[in-house]
Amino acid sequence: MSSPLHIVGELMNNSFARARKAFLHRDPRGYQALAKMQADAGAAWLDLNIDGTQLVQVRRQEMLDFLPDVIPAIQEVTSTPLCFDNPSFEYQKVALEHYDRNKSGPPIMNSIAASREHLDEMIDLVKHYDTLVIVMASETFAPGGTSQCMNPQDSLRAAKHFVELLSTKAGRRNDQILIDPGLAPVGADTYGLVNIGLDAMRLISSDPDLRGVHMIVGLSNFAWGTPKGVRGELEKAYLTLGTEVGLDFAIANPEKSPAPLPADHPMVAKLRDALARGRPHNGETVAVSGFRQIEAVMAICSEAQPVDF
Repeated sequence: MSSPLHIVGELMNNSFARARKAFLHRDPRGYQALAKMQADAGAAWLDLNIDGTQLVQVRRQEMLDFLPDVIPAIQEVTSTPLCFDNPSFEYQKVALEHYDRNKSGPPIMNSIAASREHLDEMIDLVKHYDTLVIVMASETFAPGGTSQCMNPQDSLRAAKHFVELLSTKAGRRNDQILIDPGLAPVGADTYGLVNIGLDAMRLISSDPDLRGVHMIVGLSNFAWGTPKGVRGELEKAYLTLGTEVGLDFAIANPEKSPAPLPADHPMVAKLRDALARGRPHNGETVAVSGFRQIEAVMAICSEAQPVDF
């Protein structure tokens, strides 16, 4: 039986026009409106990401200067806890210093990973501020640096490494840790990354040392580039497959009422088939099976109306 799905509202992010407008005007009231709307729509946490995007450049100091204003403003209008989304130690430190856990409970640090600078210091913040924490299991340590996890076993090892690290150095229980296996756009996934993520969650869920950890993905990545008419159902179909293997958190848009579809829904069947086609067989390369998966996804999209992107 799958666990309930908890939504981390994603709209306080400069990728979205309303948040971008609020940031450009340094308008805490704009963030208040987004926070309250997402909380009212059922978000269990609210992601705060004021970093730059392709549409807006943001210097690190601009973020650090704005956090002390925007965080208390958000907490004035909702008790929903925040998820601080940035790889920077300085961002996390300033955010946590200005977050009142007495109003909202424990925040989430999003995220730690093998490639993070100041990793030890970030783990110290987790301990000092008693946070939940997202672990990126899509990358791992490698000789001379880090590398992307290209099979589910690598993701499992990355998850086990960080769970052990967070237990010993930050006193985290398994249920205070969220594992993100990564989620690629299914319409451009020529390397089988969606299947790798699902398989990784299956392995993590069945590992006795990892019992109690949560699993999380950034849902909007999945259907990126697909027609608007099919995007929502594709995302919900993925949630069905994900919750079957342990997914219980998603960073998503609460306005779209993200929730798994019934297992017997036609879109779930179509997505299962497309991902099955993406698995190599008979000595195929991943590239061959990956293009077969993309063809199947394109066939799903061609049935959608309207077809404008």
